[in-house]
Amino acid sequence: MSTGLIVLAAFFVVPLFWGVSRFNAFVAARNQMDNAFAQIDVQLKRRHDLVPGLVNATKAYLAHERDTLEAVTAARQRAVDAQGIAKRRVGSEGALAALATAEGELVGQLSRLLALVEAYPALQADETVARLTEELGSTENRIAFARQTFNDQVLSYNNAIEVFPASIVAALTGFRSASMMRATQDSAQRTAVLVAL
Repeated sequence: MSTGLIVLAAFFVVPLFWGVSRFNAFVAARNQMDNAFAQIDVQLKRRHDLVPGLVNATKAYLAHERDTLEAVTAARQRAVDAQGIAKRRVGSEGALAALATAEGELVGQLSRLLALVEAYPALQADETVARLTEELGSTENRIAFARQTFNDQVLSYNNAIEVFPASIVAALTGFRSASMMRATQDSAQRTAVLVAL
């Protein structure tokens, strides 16, 4: 084989192998991002599963607060719906924004419900309510941690596909930037769920 053919083969083979390795790195980064969102999904489902129990446990004490209980239930359903959409479109700015809005509304309604719980000593003393509010507080911490992990993975993924010359491979193979989860812009919804025991 002549030196010219070896150089020509190297000229094509080396970039091909580099491009394949970049593509595989993008796939791995996307899978890590998807896994990080799956952890958020688990924690949001946990929150959503706690809400009906909390509503039912407080229903007898707060029968006259029917509007609040119905608002919590409706906000939960909107959050569940938004979660389903975001799960199908991980990294989509619109889906993540809708999820943040729905979850912010749910947190706001839960805060209202928990404020009512604080106003009733008998309700605070109820073992089921105390357990559910404790689990809800623990879940809020897990959600915050999972969101941070997701945003870290999105950052790694975006960095991998946006740096030059890897961005050329990303563009040619259809990889697009993903959006991070952002806090809602509504200041009333930015406050954490207040959990008092």
